[in-house]
Amino acid sequence: MNRNASNPRIASSSKDATVRIWSMSNRRTEYTLGGHTASVNLVRWGGAIPSGVLYTASSDRTVQIWEAEKGRCLHILKDHAHWVTTLTLNTDFVLRTGPYDHTGKQPSSDEEAKAWASERYRKITSQHSELMISGSDDHTLFLWNLFASDSKNDAPAETSASGTKAKPLTRLTGHQRQISHVVFSPDGTLAASASWDSSVRLWNGRTGKFIATMRGHIGPVYRLTWSADSRMLVSASKDSTVKIWDLKTYKLKVDLPGHTDEVYCVDFVADKILEKLMKQENAVRDLELQWRSELQEDTSQATKFNNNKLSP
Repeated sequence: MNRNASNPRIASSSKDATVRIWSMSNRRTEYTLGGHTASVNLVRWGGAIPSGVLYTASSDRTVQIWEAEKGRCLHILKDHAHWVTTLTLNTDFVLRTGPYDHTGKQPSSDEEAKAWASERYRKITSQHSELMISGSDDHTLFLWNLFASDSKNDAPAETSASGTKAKPLTRLTGHQRQISHVVFSPDGTLAASASWDSSVRLWNGRTGKFIATMRGHIGPVYRLTWSADSRMLVSASKDSTVKIWDLKTYKLKVDLPGHTDEVYCVDFVADKILEKLMKQENAVRDLELQWRSELQEDTSQATKFNNNKLSP
């Protein structure tokens, strides 16, 4: 969801190969993006240009980047050899949370909230512009800097006159099976990828350099999430467990068993982990984190929640 105060909008992607932009004020489609030729697996709002950016990933093996105001295509990325199923931006967290961070500070006015949100975004993009990592069923990821001209410390992006051809900064290899999820840390310095090869890999979020492989799951890893302070990484797997990883040693810190079937989704909510099982159990468990002592599992049931993601 694009949170424009005067005209909030929602972007939806479909198996019909289109993306629709909806106005929440009149509940009608503003325009439709029809550049893909197969299912559009993911859509994400970005903030690299003042009018906004839309990133779309598809089973046609491409990622397409659009100017969000009118739907003009800016880039078509064709480097993947199979379906593109996941992507992440180094600005995802600040775009989603605006002026709010892990310190708990509250803005005193709307104007201050806007100023804080802008400053948080500027801080993330001050040395590197809005970066993107795409992940695919071809077992690889690519790190992209498509708006490098906006940052004096980055090399210019190689773009055609039509604005539709760009080259990745680097190719991230090492996974042996399909990439299921990739996500930047909230501060943008790290990125983590999950794969059907049962591993989690950690990368430098600015260069794409490999840092470590974290093993412990005995089934495909479906989903990853970071704590707001970027100090903790949590993974959810087909093996029915949720695991918390120590980012100093790159080893398992805490194992959170309890589900009796595959765990498809996990997320942080303030000082809690919220996980959702979407297969046989269809239950949600709220797991309390004891920040100042050993992490323990809280087995209380939480309310079922909607797993649809609204991007900032």
